[in-house]
Amino acid sequence: MSGREMEYIKNAFETNWIAPVGPNLQQFEKAIAEYAMVDDAVAVSSGTAAIHLALSLLEVQAGDTVFCSSLTFVASANPILYQGAEPVFIDSEPETWNMSPIALERALGDSFLSGKLPKAVIVVNLYGQSAKMEEIISICSHFNVPVIEDAAESLGASYKGKASGTFGDFGVYSFNGNKIITTSGGGALLSNNKEALNKARFLATQARDPAPHYQHSETGYNYRMSNVLAGIGIAQLQVLNERVESRRSIFRRYFQELSCLNGIDFMPELANTTSSRWLTVCTINEEVTGTSVKSILQALTLENIEARPVWKPLHLQPLFKNCKYYPHNDKESISEQLFQKGICLPSGSSLTEDDMVRILACIKGTMKLKGMVI
Repeated sequence: MSGREMEYIKNAFETNWIAPVGPNLQQFEKAIAEYAMVDDAVAVSSGTAAIHLALSLLEVQAGDTVFCSSLTFVASANPILYQGAEPVFIDSEPETWNMSPIALERALGDSFLSGKLPKAVIVVNLYGQSAKMEEIISICSHFNVPVIEDAAESLGASYKGKASGTFGDFGVYSFNGNKIITTSGGGALLSNNKEALNKARFLATQARDPAPHYQHSETGYNYRMSNVLAGIGIAQLQVLNERVESRRSIFRRYFQELSCLNGIDFMPELANTTSSRWLTVCTINEEVTGTSVKSILQALTLENIEARPVWKPLHLQPLFKNCKYYPHNDKESISEQLFQKGICLPSGSSLTEDDMVRILACIKGTMKLKGMVI
């Protein structure tokens, strides 16, 4: 926490604005929009809810297809199922680890020839790094397919001078407890289409018609953020830039200590972008290092240090076993390679120097045990 959250929480209690409406909510939405330099933002209960609202606004329904990055958390794709639509997964590419424009163009070309283009493309900005949005937007525009930019992990990042999450028809942020800033749980849908976002507010409050009685003509959702949590968000947003610099500093420390070792490669930062480095992620070449991701994870666990593998690609998940998948090219699936070799290192903004020393010693020690000369 930044230390200022209680000011806004106290104000919500003193003024009795506890429900999902009130001054904090309005102020937080305005602050998000101003930070991202978009026309409007809607604060909701989660990033997942924001994606679901975007799909609803685009009238995705049963029988439709939606393209989605494969290397991501399941929350990016679950809302496709909520709408009864079918996900088609697109591989990553090496320069950002995000959606491959090559695979996307091939998939859209096949869809065009079949006479059934997707209703939307969900592009995920992984671990704080923006995808190649210029190429992706150009390809989708050619086929007239709208883009939802899932920037749940990349709030605070930028691409060619613009905030991550502002390139698609809709952008999505997450304020979950594990994100770079948090409202404990929450998210936001943002866009330059104010009319669409007003419709999103309507849908997110149970789609209640403007009548003196309770009347509903459309399916709605209970997705609005509470005024209390929005107060936390106001204070958190004020320290976002500090949090980004903290995460980037942690990345630099890992990079300085480990990038000189053969067989360790860090997630790239694309030219003309600034990654938030929400998580520091690298790959381990077992043949070169003499150790594996599994061995490092086990060694860290023994020291009570939490680390995790890279996301398991969605096309490999049992839930999506029958869904179509487009690899980066005919010879390689980048997302599968990253899943096999990738590890997410401890990256919390509050990591101390002592923490870093312990983590680095453990990683290097694991390699020494495997016979690697450091």
